Amino acid sequence: MDQAAPQGTKAERTYRYYEFVMVAFVVVLVCSNLIGPAKAAQFDLPFLKDPLVFGAGVLFFPISYIFGDILTEVYGYARARRVIWSGFAALIFAAFMAWVVVSLPPADTWPNQKVYEIAYGNTGRVVAASMVAYFCGEFVNSYVLAKMKVAQNGKGMSWRFVGSTVAGEAVDSSLFYPLAFYGSGIMPNELVPVLMLSQFVTKTAVEILFLPLTVRIVNFLKKAEGEDYYDRSTDFSPFKL
Repeated sequence: MDQAAPQGTKAERTYRYYEFVMVAFVVVLVCSNLIGPAKAAQFDLPFLKDPLVFGAGVLFFPISYIFGDILTEVYGYARARRVIWSGFAALIFAAFMAWVVVSLPPADTWPNQKVYEIAYGNTGRVVAASMVAYFCGEFVNSYVLAKMKVAQNGKGMSWRFVGSTVAGEAVDSSLFYPLAFYGSGIMPNELVPVLMLSQFVTKTAVEILFLPLTVRIVNFLKKAEGEDYYDRSTDFSPFKL
């Protein structure tokens, strides 16, 4: 099917798997932002002199972009936009809940307050930077994919997955690190662009690694849903639901 019925009308379709993809997107997004960033991991690789050090969340955060690609490719930009906003709301709630839990006075018999503060006590600046980077990066990813699909007339699906990922992750990384850390004293300013580049390369590489699986999932959903949406007349404003 080339074009779905206009959204917001009585003829708007329902889908078998749309809600499952939305839930998966939000769960991955919240977990990768809440659980992963607190831990620095490292691998000793034979072709590198020094160990490869990275934030653990970088392994899972790109999966949210994969789901963003799937949503836009199958269901269209407008439905992907609703999911992006759902993820944004979930991040706000998770950040608020983490702040409340960390701020509550610990019981005298509970010795783990410092552990909680390290794991979940992100500063307001880091949280705000994460929100801005996510919002802009996800919308750029979805917009670029939707435009490429129309320009390619549906061909070259793998190329637009990679192209939209490069655009979205570039925006995400270039916004997050300066907003979160530049001039903060948490890390040297000269380290910020190094982290930007390394995180961009790592996230993009993870998505490319998952590309064969992404293509399979998209092809399955297109067949199961009877949908292959083209955003030829879509309003691309990110501020509409």
